[in-house]
Amino acid sequence: MNYKILFIPLFFLAAFGIQCSSSKKDTDQTSAGETFDREMLDQISGEQLARTHCVGCHLFPEPSLLNRHIWEEIMMPRMAYYFGIYRDTTREALFEGGRARLFVERMNVFPEKQTLDTAIYNKITRYYLDEAPAELPAPPKKNIKTGLKHFKLVKPGFRSNNPTTNLVKVTENDGIYFSDMASSRLSIVDPTTLKVVRSARTPEGAVWINEYERNIYATVIGTFNPSDHDHGFLMQLPGPGGGSAKKIIQNLQRPVHADFGDLDGDGLTDIVISEFGKHTGSLSWWRQDEQGNYRKRVLRNKPGATKAYIRDLNGNGKQDIIGLLSQGDEGIFAYYNQGDGNFKEETILRFPPSYGASYFNLFDFNNDGFDDIILAVGDNADYDPIIKHYHGIYIYYNDGENRFTEGFFYQLNGAYGAIPHDFDKDGDIDIAAISFFPDYENSPEESFVYLENKGNMQFEASTFAESPDGRWIVMDAADIDGDGDMDLILGNMLFGTDYTEYFNRWVENGLPFVILENTIR
Repeated sequence: MNYKILFIPLFFLAAFGIQCSSSKKDTDQTSAGETFDREMLDQISGEQLARTHCVGCHLFPEPSLLNRHIWEEIMMPRMAYYFGIYRDTTREALFEGGRARLFVERMNVFPEKQTLDTAIYNKITRYYLDEAPAELPAPPKKNIKTGLKHFKLVKPGFRSNNPTTNLVKVTENDGIYFSDMASSRLSIVDPTTLKVVRSARTPEGAVWINEYERNIYATVIGTFNPSDHDHGFLMQLPGPGGGSAKKIIQNLQRPVHADFGDLDGDGLTDIVISEFGKHTGSLSWWRQDEQGNYRKRVLRNKPGATKAYIRDLNGNGKQDIIGLLSQGDEGIFAYYNQGDGNFKEETILRFPPSYGASYFNLFDFNNDGFDDIILAVGDNADYDPIIKHYHGIYIYYNDGENRFTEGFFYQLNGAYGAIPHDFDKDGDIDIAAISFFPDYENSPEESFVYLENKGNMQFEASTFAESPDGRWIVMDAADIDGDGDMDLILGNMLFGTDYTEYFNRWVENGLPFVILENTIR
């Protein structure tokens, strides 16, 4: 799960006319060596201070994005750590051991000395607590019909003890890959019998599969829980003739996605890897040399890299990169290929750090020849989940110059994935969506929603009756049964005990995944 950093310190006291001075009677000195006029500070509002200190590394978080309880009990204390203020803990307690600590120390995430005056921190805190709502506004009630017109539920021919599926992927030749985090196994399932035919151990499971140039690669996260350790790796799986898996790149910080392509035009395959990490991580491309070795080139030296695709974004014949970052500085960023292995970053979209962007992809929704963006916002694992009216499925339209504007929003609590496709073959694009944090109290059926396009981007929502029988975290679409239409596979992960009734059901059912078989053909 993501572990969001809502505040990363940046200091511009002079922006509000707070002058350094050692001759005034009413001055204070911060541990960073700055002095400021206390009377001047009294004239500056908490909002002004917040807009100074909370925008250097991410979009300004409006108080209305979270309720007062979360600001007071969770977010403001966490903010303090990044300024060297450790009221409810010690600095030492924030570190993991080993190499993970070294990575965090190197980035100076938690300063040894206090870097922000307590009076400023208190005033910012007071602003958020005064302005935040007691509760967030309730989303509009959704009308989700039970019963899928064109899909039939199919369950696998085996069960798992406490399933923790973190990957489902339908491949062209090998069948269905699925990975279980708790058992640390990556398995291949026969698409006809839906039984496991091969299985191998991987540390806490694989999280992404790439098919590229007749090879299959697995991204192995190394540790599922938030961590800065670099136990992850990318491996090439054995071919049809057998053999052993081969690690291609090692020492990755919780890698969650990879994409392949020739980025420098030398005819060799390079790789873009999203290392989510925790407090540290990166989005990087790995340049292959003639000996088959890879060298890391960092594009964005921040945690939260979630997905990144290699595409020619501007049509100039060079392969660019577009990626989603969803930890602290949330947004979608493009990296335009300048040639000679150099890339220029451009912000495409930026989101508040409370959003929890969980998935994105490119797809031409309006058939104008330019890729648009579909985005799922719904990660809710940083604290006890609350219902957020801004969670859901977004579509951003491309104007042809890679400027994107929001054109569609469907509110879906805890949205975790969305696949656009003409599932019913009527000529327009439908959307299949999953939620890992649905409103189990009022709307458990929204854990899977099929949005059927009725024309002009007007959608009708439906689900299958057994949708609450699993907690769906991953999804893939493919013609699994080979009949010419697109089926869906949903992976189930047991997580949390907030809703005992559902948790007990998930344990009892033991479903690693289910298939929604398209019956249009």
